[in-house]
Amino acid sequence: MTSMDVIRCLRKITGIKKIGHAGTLDPLATGVLIVCYGKETKQISSFMDMIKEYIAQINLSAFSETDDAQGPITPIEIKHIPTAQEVQLVIQKFIGNIEQMPPRYSALKVNGQRAYKLAREGKPVELQPRQIQINSIEILKYEWPLLTIKVVCGKGTYIRSLARDIGTTLKTGGYLTKLERTAIGKYTLTEALELDNIESIKDTLDLDL
Repeated sequence: MTSMDVIRCLRKITGIKKIGHAGTLDPLATGVLIVCYGKETKQISSFMDMIKEYIAQINLSAFSETDDAQGPITPIEIKHIPTAQEVQLVIQKFIGNIEQMPPRYSALKVNGQRAYKLAREGKPVELQPRQIQINSIEILKYEWPLLTIKVVCGKGTYIRSLARDIGTTLKTGGYLTKLERTAIGKYTLTEALELDNIESIKDTLDLDL
């Protein structure tokens, strides 16, 4: 399900047409999606600027054309399986204000067209690196070839790109296999409403416009 699929679903459930979301989640990803409706849609940009927290699982044995599990996978011949200490040292290099190259398969526009559409058509995609802020990266689990990390970061960060770049620096592979957004600012996963439950509780929600 895409973020826009969620919006379409909510429009149908609530009958409200003016609904928008504050930050796209890839179809592969799960977790917190802030949704605004009515006059609150004017606040979307302020929500998008908030710090975000993710739990990400990375497969270090291969690269992917899309930088996640949805694209064609290219296994890498690994000459040295990195130790947990080596992984930790590499991860530290990505904390702070860094430049990051977005994925070729992204919604960014290149000459007025979405990058992922050009990539699917086999056309060249020329993206520019962007300045991003990564506040912290914590290793939650590492059992080769899977690495699970918690990332706290600012607006515009692609966790897919982070997975790819960690693998490149380790001289292994690196692509995203799972991603969950656990918080946006003060809004956490534990406080979020399950989409499947909104139909049954919609009469209790404050949906006044």
